[in-house]
Amino acid sequence: MGSDAADRLGVCDDQFKKILRKAAASFGPQDYFGFDPVREPPCEDLPDECACGFVNERGRKTCVACKKRLIMWSSYAVWLDALIRTYLSERAGIKLGASYADVIKWLPKMRPYPEYDEDDPDFYWAIYAVTHIVYTLNDYSFYRFSPAWLPQEYEFLKKNLSRAIVMEDPETMGEFLDSLKSFGLEEDHPLVIEGMRFLLTRQNADGSWGDLDAEDVYGRYHPTWTAIDGLREYMDREERLSFESIRPFLEQCAK
Repeated sequence: MGSDAADRLGVCDDQFKKILRKAAASFGPQDYFGFDPVREPPCEDLPDECACGFVNERGRKTCVACKKRLIMWSSYAVWLDALIRTYLSERAGIKLGASYADVIKWLPKMRPYPEYDEDDPDFYWAIYAVTHIVYTLNDYSFYRFSPAWLPQEYEFLKKNLSRAIVMEDPETMGEFLDSLKSFGLEEDHPLVIEGMRFLLTRQNADGSWGDLDAEDVYGRYHPTWTAIDGLREYMDREERLSFESIRPFLEQCAK
């Protein structure tokens, strides 16, 4: 991630990338993603870090250290991380034991997406999985995206945008708006107007979004980042994919 950020800022370091490539070869897909995208879909038995701080191996239901019951990651959260990591690694020319194509191929398996349920973490993580399918295929809002490539994801986002209001979640709303604008929804579309009004009413006095008292800096910068992306005018870019080799697969899935 650091290497990609440096490249985008024009501070490229080929020697650093060589070191990263060598180091990356020492680990496999289980280390990077928690599952092996080449052989299996995103797993449902990957435990979250325990409250005691111990990281348990896949499949464990109780913590080795403190013996408390473990909470499992949603398979959509596992998929989301794999989408982001393979996208970034391929941009940097670094192999993490699986390719972006290996991860996105599970798209049919992950459909249909769950219906709204405030107590179901799968719905929350499905939203972010869908927005990051869009982000990783439009090069993080660099290109426009045809609804014909991802019709189910497009309809899912349109159907559930108002849920971000119910959830009181400007961070998620920002990603809804940014993704839908990528699909071609204009500023005067009722859904876009509804979402932008919500964001403007949730802006903090200092101009940011998110919890001002958040201990984790992510809870400060990421809501602000997504809100700005959701409010801005979408640039008039060409319609294409960041990985053009994926196009035949998307066209087949759309059928």
